[in-house]
Amino acid sequence: MEEINGMIFDLDGTLWNTIDSCVKVLQDVKLKHPEVTRDISREEVEFSMGKPFGEIVKKYYGYIEYDKAVDIAKEAFEENIKNLMLNGGILYDDLCEVIVELSKKYKLFIVSNCIDGYIESFLKTSGLSSCFKDYECNGRTNLSKGENIKLIMERNNIERAVYVGDTISDKEAADFAKIPFVYASYGFGKVDKSDYKIDDIKDLLQFIL
Repeated sequence: MEEINGMIFDLDGTLWNTIDSCVKVLQDVKLKHPEVTRDISREEVEFSMGKPFGEIVKKYYGYIEYDKAVDIAKEAFEENIKNLMLNGGILYDDLCEVIVELSKKYKLFIVSNCIDGYIESFLKTSGLSSCFKDYECNGRTNLSKGENIKLIMERNNIERAVYVGDTISDKEAADFAKIPFVYASYGFGKVDKSDYKIDDIKDLLQFIL
């Protein structure tokens, strides 16, 4: 890998897994709204990880009047954050040790397609807040993931970085920002072509120069 001064991470499927929390909250919210007439499967939640909010609304509640569907989805997302703030998600094995080690060499950042508060729930419950210099999300800026990557780099004077993620949309975001993409194959997506590939979060340690 060429010399870099920043590593930017996707969140879901890259740093942690919150599927259990998401599925539980979606079921709880369904019970409160009679217009929600079908369960949202675990597979649908996995498929929706990393997608923009509007796409998730259509995937989960496309049969409901759109404005009402948006309100229900927002309620579910906010309830999920409350749950995650208390209980956290499932961190990938050895994540904390790897992030601490990487932070000694690189400036670390998070960019995710999520609502405001979701990244904060990861930082709070993982104990890794001090390792990350900055973060950004679609819910706060209303920008695409690629645009948020560029924003993070500009805001922190990062000239050379990589983006670590697990889906094709993550690769497309890295391509948009014109930086190399590191494919985390242990996550939720399948990416056929990438600049680098890791099968375990520990594999990132090989990039330390």
